[in-house]
Amino acid sequence: MKYKNQVFDNVLDLVGNTPLIKLNNMTSDFKGKYFAKVEAFNPGHSSKDRIALFIIEQAEKRGLLKPGDTIIETTSGNTGFSIAMVSIIKGYDCVLAVSSKSSADKIDMLKTMGAKVYVCPAHVSADDPRSYYQVAKRLHEEIKGSVYINQYFNELNIDAHYYSTGPEIWKQTEGKITHLVACSGTGGTISGTAKYLKEQNPAIKVIGVDAFGSVIKKYHETREFDEKEIYPYRIEGLGKNLIPSATDFDQIDDFVKVTDEESAHTARQIAKTEGLFVGYTSGAAMQAIKQLNEVDQFKENDIVVVIFPDHGSRYMSKIYSDKWMSEQGFFDSINEVAAEKIQYIK
Repeated sequence: MKYKNQVFDNVLDLVGNTPLIKLNNMTSDFKGKYFAKVEAFNPGHSSKDRIALFIIEQAEKRGLLKPGDTIIETTSGNTGFSIAMVSIIKGYDCVLAVSSKSSADKIDMLKTMGAKVYVCPAHVSADDPRSYYQVAKRLHEEIKGSVYINQYFNELNIDAHYYSTGPEIWKQTEGKITHLVACSGTGGTISGTAKYLKEQNPAIKVIGVDAFGSVIKKYHETREFDEKEIYPYRIEGLGKNLIPSATDFDQIDDFVKVTDEESAHTARQIAKTEGLFVGYTSGAAMQAIKQLNEVDQFKENDIVVVIFPDHGSRYMSKIYSDKWMSEQGFFDSINEVAAEKIQYIK
């Protein structure tokens, strides 16, 4: 129940209906108009609130969950936080298998939210028993009364965005959107949003963002899984070393690949120019737009919506840490370390 005057029963009533914010400074020299769907305005600070609430409530409706049961999931961090938040309100235990690539900030947040966390090595194959996919499956088999969300292979992941993110963007742009740009990890966000938007206007172009080191872009183009595409990369929640069934490749027109380094700097640029403190994948999505402009992808009258999936606070020990950026070799003569901006008074 929602009361008047912005009073809510609990934090879950705040999921969805995130704002669309015009990007002014970063896109001043670009053709078209650009708007960010800023998912950090969800109570759990990411788009994953949508799928966590939707999938759990669908499980309740189907009688698969009862108070005291355990919810299990694989996550790079954001989905886990959202599931932990929903579990607190609804009275479930939460067990998460997390990639070691996830930032220390994310893992600490998960523990703070009461989740039991298993940190699994990131750079192993998906069928390796140590991978977070296999660990989650094993835990589901071992824990009685558990439900495995399985976001990578759960079509409800797509439905959550079909029924929320897509309609919101269509309404917010008054049906004028011409392009959707979104990162693809599980693929649920881009697939569900695209499905709704293309039903309203099939001419809308949907562009996915993938990482170098991931198999997604090549699979979209060839429908072949190529292990040679796989190598370690740093961006969290983007790309994959498997093909998620929660990605509807038929809804996506093209993919653009972005690098770890450029995505990190672009995230920092968003904060400095637009005042939006966003996460690593948001930087990746904006980097894709920059690359698309370099090849004259957009026209003057285009209305481009980019999804910024999460908040920068999840990456304080990574892209917003000068130490981490230096360790990755991400600073050079163009991208100087920002330490000189801090002055200590003695």
